[in-house]
Amino acid sequence: MKNIKRVFGFVLSILLISGQWFLPVASAEETKEFEGETVIVGVVSDTGLELWEYVAEKALEEEGITLELVLFNDYNQPNVALQNGSLDMSGFQGHPFIKSWNEDNDGSVYAIANTLLMPLGLYSEKHATPDDIPEGGSIALPNDPSTLGRSLLALEIAGLIEVDDEVGIYADEEDIKANPKNLEMVLVEPNFAALSLPDVDAALINTNFANDVGLSINDAIFNDAEDVDKVNPMYINTITTLEENKDNPLYLKIAEIYQTDDVAEKINEVYNGETYPMFDVPLPEVEN
Repeated sequence: MKNIKRVFGFVLSILLISGQWFLPVASAEETKEFEGETVIVGVVSDTGLELWEYVAEKALEEEGITLELVLFNDYNQPNVALQNGSLDMSGFQGHPFIKSWNEDNDGSVYAIANTLLMPLGLYSEKHATPDDIPEGGSIALPNDPSTLGRSLLALEIAGLIEVDDEVGIYADEEDIKANPKNLEMVLVEPNFAALSLPDVDAALINTNFANDVGLSINDAIFNDAEDVDKVNPMYINTITTLEENKDNPLYLKIAEIYQTDDVAEKINEVYNGETYPMFDVPLPEVEN
């Protein structure tokens, strides 16, 4: 009987030790740190919404996080909403836009993760190449400061104008050093650039707004990302919040969910392979 008691005690000890070993592992597997949390995310364009709907499904399924998506039709309002607390995060803007918006609005919008690079295409209903644009022709350009600078540099790459090298990515019309065809620059809201095509010789259109009206980058007569390795990484789009929330673990978890292989595949699907995931490129310190 003593032997039986010893064996029973030995087995019980093993079970207790095993329970102490395995139970925390099982609990860790079942625990979702942010389950039940809700985050409001601002997006721009229908394609951007489609992509973030996929991210939202992934966040809910994997982490129990609910993403409420708000669709905007311009670039300024999401930052206004971030700044006044109506949004927690946004997922559409590049580093130059963040910097210029913060300077103009005493803002504290801050990028916490890179997402994707969208080519900037020059489109035309009248001409097949940039060289075909005639003397005195008109070109529509997005009027937000960051995209305007990129647009002018794109026209320089296309051989249509020359821009002051010292200005860099924040060039504006006054920084055009040479305009041999005396082209007219017509500044428009970014989301209206595609609608201006019938009225101008050509228009520079952001990829998301081009996609929204059924245009492909393959329809462009020129784009500035034909060699993606030569594109300034400052033009990469980002996930943003306010600087005071840059270390918020919930927001960083959402960025982590976004920067995964299946989301990269979804980017290629939604944007028809015309937009490039850029998860591995380090964030520049430009918005501080």
